[in-house]
Amino acid sequence: MIHKYFGTDGIRGRVGTLPITPHFALKLGWAAGKVLSCNGSKIILIGKDTRNSGYMLESAIGAGISAAGLSAYFTGPIPTPAVAYLTRLLKAEAGIVISASHNPFYDNGIKFFSIEGMKLSNNIEQAIENAVEKPLKCVRSAELGQSHYIVNAASDYISFCKNTFPNNLNLKKIKIIVDCANGSTCHIAPNVLRDLGATVIPINYQPNGININKNCGTTDLRVLRKTVLDEKADIGIAYDGDGDRVVMIDHIGNKVDGDHILYILATEKMRQGKLMGGVVGTIMSNLGLELSLKKIGIPFARVKIGDRYIFEKLQKEGWKIGAEKSGHIILLEKTTTGDGIIAGLQVLSVMVKNHKSLYELCKDIKLLPQILVNIYFSNKKNPNPLSSLEIKQAIDKAKKYLAGCGRVILRQSGTEPLIRIMIEGEDAKKVKYIAHFISDKVRKVINY
Repeated sequence: MIHKYFGTDGIRGRVGTLPITPHFALKLGWAAGKVLSCNGSKIILIGKDTRNSGYMLESAIGAGISAAGLSAYFTGPIPTPAVAYLTRLLKAEAGIVISASHNPFYDNGIKFFSIEGMKLSNNIEQAIENAVEKPLKCVRSAELGQSHYIVNAASDYISFCKNTFPNNLNLKKIKIIVDCANGSTCHIAPNVLRDLGATVIPINYQPNGININKNCGTTDLRVLRKTVLDEKADIGIAYDGDGDRVVMIDHIGNKVDGDHILYILATEKMRQGKLMGGVVGTIMSNLGLELSLKKIGIPFARVKIGDRYIFEKLQKEGWKIGAEKSGHIILLEKTTTGDGIIAGLQVLSVMVKNHKSLYELCKDIKLLPQILVNIYFSNKKNPNPLSSLEIKQAIDKAKKYLAGCGRVILRQSGTEPLIRIMIEGEDAKKVKYIAHFISDKVRKVINY
């Protein structure tokens, strides 16, 4: 099903350009209120990250919700997974998050959670889009919804996070550098880790509305890596702007991404005899992860990019653990959506329980050389450049060059105006050559 506004993770775009405008946000709030009001609470929760545009958008969405006859409960800046949790806790009709996740501050987005704290189905998203196209009809004055502010939202979520960490363990001997990406984890993640006993040094934790994700967080680990090495810390933890992703740095400076984290958590569950079936990754998961899991007998399934597809596959198979390489980690025994803080806590618990460093926990996973290239493009000139014959021929040539010992994946991002290229293989030199070859072809086609 192809939507007009909804992408792989809600609605996202440049602030001031449709659909991220006050007028559209008003209509969207009203449409969501009309479609999602079916459980009786007449409450919709609204959270946001630290972008300055969040204030404008939450006001517009809240007005639309009120016009539909529901009440908006505002949390202020808070991680996306916190909204999923609080929506369940308050039995709200739905939860709305105003965030563009890892994107720069000039982008923003709007994503939804159901009363169960899960992403909306395609059918419900389509129903909301259909309602947006209709004229806004405000309820009678006596039926208008009201606005409320939840003062204890952060503390409730902090308690929830801490309760996912084993009661018999603590972090008293662990020194952690925490990169909050100047986003919504700034006033939460350091407190969670300190409460569990860790020595915490936060960085990028002073948001000003425009510095979210700027040279920091999961998409830029340079400062985190340097700080871990300078401070001789045990581990570095980076979140993205809305806290649903986590990427780590070990004590010698190596990056530990979603593939590593999936391996660590799956193998620990297997050691405990508690692994339920297998685990789920995506088409971008490193082939080395799949081979490493296969070697020890853990089934592995791939799905399309997007945590919603991981969740759907987990539900279908009855499994509990899934992850994207980018750092979305879904642990259905702990929560209903990707949660960077909770996933990080589970890795820390494995370290403490087994008396091993993060480096040691990653030693047995052998990832293949892999290069990721992002190319900006404007779809006004060529809305579907990957369908061109020239690019298809280039992909075929690259696959032949790899001789069955690697993968070539090109896709248009569902959250940013980018073409993403992934080249993977056993031979690092071949991977590098093909990455340059394919990138040049893509740039040539989109610049015609």
